[in-house]
Order: sequence, then C-alpha cells, then structure tokens
Amino acid sequence: MTRAVIGAVALVVPDYDPAIRFFTGVLGFALTDDIDQGRKRWVTVTPPGGGVRLILAKAEGAAQLAAIGNQTGGRVFLFLHSDDFWRDHALMTAAGVTFIEAPRTEPYGTVAVWRDPFGNLWDLIGP
Repeated sequence: MTRAVIGAVALVVPDYDPAIRFFTGVLGFALTDDIDQGRKRWVTVTPPGGGVRLILAKAEGAAQLAAIGNQTGGRVFLFLHSDDFWRDHALMTAAGVTFIEAPRTEPYGTVAVWRDPFGNLWDLIGP
C-alpha cells in the first residue's frame, strides 16, 4: 500500500441534525459535507485543527441503533488531541460536555475521558 491514510471514521448517531449541532456548536468542528442522497445524507465534520473527518451515520435498523454509544464495546473510541488541554477542557466543561474522570498525567500527555451525547467515550489529550 502506498501513501494510504485514514481519511474518515463512521460514527453511528441517532439522527443527523442533533449530531451536527453537537460537533459544530459545542466542539467547533466544521461541517464539511451535508449531501442529501434521498433516503440518507452524507454528513462529515472535521475537527478545528484538521485531521480525520467523522462521517455522521444515521442508524438504520435494530443492530445499528443498539450500537449507538457502544461501537467499541465500552472502550474509548476516539481520541481528540488538543494543543492546549486545559483551555479545551474548560471550554468543553462550560459547554456541558460530561467528563467521566478527572484529568490525569500519562507519559504521552494530560488526558481525561469524556462522553459525547450519544454515549461514545473519547479521550481529550494534550501535551
């Protein structure tokens, strides 16, 4: 494989618009695509610093609905890297993001686990 990159990751959500509001309004992601495809939409958001896009995929059927918030079996699913952990932790807390643990120091940086409104676990990681 030559110069392959992961360009996007699908995140199963209950509906498009609440997910768009959370990622753009609370986290400051850019809405990079919102294309009507008839029975579904192609919706992508990109973090403010760039990087891998999230495809916001509306759940269809019982199995996908059951996977919302548990796409990785209860493990942290996504890792949001920050250039200023304490600034972003404070902004996210003020915006109502639920941190499920206090920040801690690890060899790779400062980290805290948080839960998005759909139940997915994330790490906020900073230097």
